[in-house]
Parts: sequence; structure tokens; C-alpha cells
Amino acid sequence: MLAPEEAWSRLEPWLPPLPAVRSSRRAALGARLAEPIAARGDLPPMDVSALDGYALATDAPAGTTLPVALTLAAGDAPGAALPPGTAARIMTGAPLPAGADRVIAVEATERVAGAVDQVLLLAAGPAAGAAIRRRGEVVTRGGPLLEAGTRLGPAALALLASQGIDQILVVGTPRVAVLATGDEVVAPDREPPPGGLRDSHTDFLLAAGRRLGIEFESLGIAPDDPERLERAVARGLEADVLITTGGVSAGDFDLAEPVFARLGCQPLFDAVAIQPGKPMVAARGPRGLLFGLPGNPTSAMVTFALFVAPALERLRGGDARFWGDAFEVELAAALPGAKDRDRFVPARRGGPGAARSALPLAARGSHDLVAFAGAELLLRVPAGAPPRARGQLAEAIALP
Repeated sequence: MLAPEEAWSRLEPWLPPLPAVRSSRRAALGARLAEPIAARGDLPPMDVSALDGYALATDAPAGTTLPVALTLAAGDAPGAALPPGTAARIMTGAPLPAGADRVIAVEATERVAGAVDQVLLLAAGPAAGAAIRRRGEVVTRGGPLLEAGTRLGPAALALLASQGIDQILVVGTPRVAVLATGDEVVAPDREPPPGGLRDSHTDFLLAAGRRLGIEFESLGIAPDDPERLERAVARGLEADVLITTGGVSAGDFDLAEPVFARLGCQPLFDAVAIQPGKPMVAARGPRGLLFGLPGNPTSAMVTFALFVAPALERLRGGDARFWGDAFEVELAAALPGAKDRDRFVPARRGGPGAARSALPLAARGSHDLVAFAGAELLLRVPAGAPPRARGQLAEAIALP
């Protein structure tokens, strides 16, 4: 039985980024760039107004009245010129007219009625350069736009759209297959027989995958029959990553590990010193990786959060690792200690104004889905650690 850090060290060498693939911009949410991207044009593309107001050519004291020579809106072509001694009504994003060097906010002015459109400055004109977005102040044509390795979130995709960039090279997204196992397991829409239970693993894993930005493929439920299980696992091993649930403990009907071996999988570890989640398997398959998660629901959730989620992020070009995103929280209630294994406890975040506070949730065991259903965090209690009182600190990660 390995300490969790040692288990991760055995897995980590087998997590190189997947080969790069071409993707359209709108299909690339959550992916990481495989190469840097340069700007195709200046941003902003010209000098523009940063607010609605009036473009001025020089200083002007409060009380000055100026004729309004022209009106400029966003989308107007550049090239207009501001005649001396006048102002230009200008909207946010409109091109700055030649001769103007500052913009006063409309709130600091008042329109003057009369035969000629005029504006009264209620405040002194601002300093030169005020409220002007200069051409190329964000990025110039050919300059660095996004670095290789950048994770493409909504803002990054908007930046690419602003430059007219559609096709991009990104680190590949792993194909992930999910296989539940066990004679006692039936689909959620079926009434389980006496002694049976509904499959909760598949829904959890499919949802967890979507939250990571990956669409997992469900292979259904395989019974505790060596031949049928082997056929189902063999199909799953065609993916980059196969996640199975159940069948990895030491019982007479835990058939998964012998099936893995017959299919050429090389074990990396098969037991981790954590609670819940001890009987977890990680192996190298003929094509990719295999994770055999325990059959108890919360054990599967914990091992997914600790090992599978960061492994998938590494395959997508990230730098995630075991417990790598941990942060300290202040306990809003007492936290029990741990014996010979690291203990992981579900928790909720603190209320408003207490973002770094966490309320541990009492779980009755590795079958307690109710406790984990309300959890947002996972607290770590190191092996041998004594109980901690309310107000003390603990380490946590966000649950995927």
C-alpha cells in the first residue's frame, strides 16, 4: 500500500501531453494552446474614445462654450478632422478625429440650445490623452497574443475572435471511456432486484467529465463474468483512458485485476493509503491509461478527484498533480483525526465573507452519498494527525 504521493509519482511519468490537433475556436473551450499565437492586427485598431462625451483639441476652462462640429459613433470610418475651436460629439469606441487629443465625459457637459449646436463645459477640460484608447496599446500586429499552454477560457476565445482567428492548434483532449461493473448493479431507471443497487458511478463520472470539459463515453455495466468483463474492458482500452468502477478489492468476485492483466495492462499501483479509496488501481494499457476505481460511491469520488482529474489535466497539457491545488481553510466545526491512512473528508465552503472557511460534513462511511452530494471541498487529514478544533486550519481542494 503506497502513500498517495508515492502513488502519484508512479503515475506521473505516463502523463505526457497528447499530440496536438487542429480545432475551431468555438470547439476549443477548455483546451490548451499547443503553440503561441501572434496578433493579426493592432488592438485597438485605431485611436478611439473610451467614453461617451466630447473630443477636444486643447485645454478649456469650466464655463467654455464650443460649437459642435461633428458627431462620431462607434463603427464610423476614421479620417475625420476636428476644426480649430470646436468640439466633436463622440461615442464610446468611435474613432478620434484628427486634431483632438482628449475627451471630456458627457456628464461634465451640457448641451446649449440654439441655431448652432453647442456644448457648455461644466468642468475644466481634462489633460491631454484623457479618455483615449490609443492604437495598439493592448497589442500590436505581430506581437504576442497568447502563449503556448494557455488554457482557452471564454475570455481567451473572445480575444481570438477579436482578431478573426478561428483555426488553432491545441493539445488533444483524451478519449475517456467509463465502465461500471458488478452483477448487483443495474441502470438508474431500473428497479434493482433484492440485494441490488442502481448505478450511480456512471452519472457521477459523466458529469465530472463535463465539468472538466471532456465528454466521457459510457460503456454501460459489465457483469461479474470473466469473459463478458474482458470483452467490455478490451473495448474500453481502445480509448486514451478507461475508468472502471468496482471489482478491484480482494473479494472472490472482484475480477477486474486478473482481466486487466490478461489484456496486457501493466500495473502502476493497486492500493493507496487513503480513506476512503484504498483499493484503487492504476495501470498502463496497450494504448493508454486505466483507472480501476473502488465500488463504494464516495471512494470512487475521492480517487477521481485525487488522481484521475489531475491526470486528465496533465494529458491535456496542464501542470496539475496530486493535491497540487490545495489551499488552507479555517474549520467551521471540529475535524476528526486519522489513524494509519490519510483521511479525506467532504466539506462545504463557508458563508458570505468566509470564503476560506470550511464546514466538515459527517459521512457515515464510503457509501454515504448524501454527505458528498452537498460537498464542495475535500479536506485532508494526514495519517496519524490528531483531531482539530473549530477555528484551526486544514488543507482542502475543490471537488471537480
